[in-house]
Amino acid sequence: MSRGRARRPVPGSGTRAGALEVLLLLASAVLLAACPAAAVEAEAGDEEAVDYGAALSKSLLYFEAQRSGRLPHNQRVPWRGHSGLTDGLQQGVDLVGGYYDAGDHVKFGLPMAFTVTMLSWGAIDFADDVAAAGEWGHALEAIKWGTDYFVKAHTEPFVYWAEVGDGDTDHYCWQRPEDMTTSRQAYRIDKDSPGSDLAGETAAALAAASIVFRRSNPHYSHLLLHHAQQLFEFGDRYRGTYDSSIEEVRSYYASVSGYRDELLWAALWLHRATGRDEYLRYAVDKADSFGGVGWAMTEFSWDVKYAGVQVLAAKLLLEGDPGAQEHGAVLEKYKAKAEHYLCACLGRNGGNGSDDVERSPGGMLYVRQWNNLQYVSSAAFLLTAYSRYLGGGLLRCPAGAPAAPSDLLALARSQADYILGRNPLRLSYMVGYGRRYPVRVHHRGASIVAHKANSRFIGCMQGFDDWFGRGRPNPNVLAGAIVGGPNSRDEFRDERENYMQTEACTYNTAPMVAVFARLHRLARDGGPAGGVPERNDAR
Repeated sequence: MSRGRARRPVPGSGTRAGALEVLLLLASAVLLAACPAAAVEAEAGDEEAVDYGAALSKSLLYFEAQRSGRLPHNQRVPWRGHSGLTDGLQQGVDLVGGYYDAGDHVKFGLPMAFTVTMLSWGAIDFADDVAAAGEWGHALEAIKWGTDYFVKAHTEPFVYWAEVGDGDTDHYCWQRPEDMTTSRQAYRIDKDSPGSDLAGETAAALAAASIVFRRSNPHYSHLLLHHAQQLFEFGDRYRGTYDSSIEEVRSYYASVSGYRDELLWAALWLHRATGRDEYLRYAVDKADSFGGVGWAMTEFSWDVKYAGVQVLAAKLLLEGDPGAQEHGAVLEKYKAKAEHYLCACLGRNGGNGSDDVERSPGGMLYVRQWNNLQYVSSAAFLLTAYSRYLGGGLLRCPAGAPAAPSDLLALARSQADYILGRNPLRLSYMVGYGRRYPVRVHHRGASIVAHKANSRFIGCMQGFDDWFGRGRPNPNVLAGAIVGGPNSRDEFRDERENYMQTEACTYNTAPMVAVFARLHRLARDGGPAGGVPERNDAR
């Protein structure tokens, strides 16, 4: 039973973990050493061809399995039903909707917003690729399911509802979402209990999504931008971390990096959405004091946004944004830090290797044991995006030859291929993709008979007794979910209780939507690996 999420790093240092967490990590390490991996290594000739189009379609399908609220008639995941229909009722607000973050039923605002930011970023930069695969409509639906909820949760200019449900009580039960009996207490941030990180990330998500809907639904786009601007003002005026205001979130999604990266992130997304210099000037003026040009990163995640901030800033220079010339000196510093991250992924920062991202023997980028594939997917996205921003230019790293856009995309492709089964275990870490994939995913809804097939109520502990502990495969396939994945030695145990490896999260899959779309288009058309971005309907 999961009692945590991916580790929250302090930029430039190790992880901060409690005693319980340390014990869990040690126990998992012992089990991994004692138990053989879930799958045996196949012969090299048994390797399947990679189908990026199928991976893209399944990745968008996954978000429908994670929906909370009243499901629409065109819902494509048949084993899911309505859930959380009274969310917010105790507090007198409508908080029905949104996404469950992983295998439980808490709606955590920070990772949900990051998920939508990444879906939107991909839809902006790779709209043509997503549309060419026939998935544009599904991408818009995935984004809008999140943004509709964010608008609901922003009930006043300086009030935002941060969470529905309590992780501790939720994790004591193993139930389908349709049967939930756990607490649906809602928690908020406001002027007296601030949460600049959450407000900033949600502002970024809404600003990015406003670009996506600008042409197809201009009224909705304007609404999203209005809420984004209000939330940014809220986060900037009343500063503080949301986990200082909401104790219940600390064991699950603590904001270890603080709120400064999210405020920079939001400012750059608002600049991209509006073109207004005030937002760019904010990111420039606070570049040093907020760490934007100070931290040299080797990861990008729902908590640590600096690498994403730095890539967005570098894009302004690389693509000749009108504001880049005035702020060129600071943007060059941002660009240097962005390229440190990319060179770290390529393994070309030199030195003793401490400035580079580790690799597993099978070639997987490795950051840490708990849900490592979230870092792989976010790295693959930034590599893919930067390969386009470079145009015909080169990335110059401290060690090795200059990297062409094709080199960045080749690394992104290798990580996508690893996820899809080109790894030592020949096991796809995307559920439902390929011949072999995890079948005991740590996910309440997937692991219990579908409510539509058997509507008999399943109680809190009954789910543990009848479904959690059984060794058989889940009755429902969580198609498109990317699980936590293997350890640094490419080892993986497909067991339901092994939540560090078999639990999937929305922010694992979200960055890969654009990566799969790009790779599918290139494989289909035989196009160049990088180059100037094509025009699309989102911009």
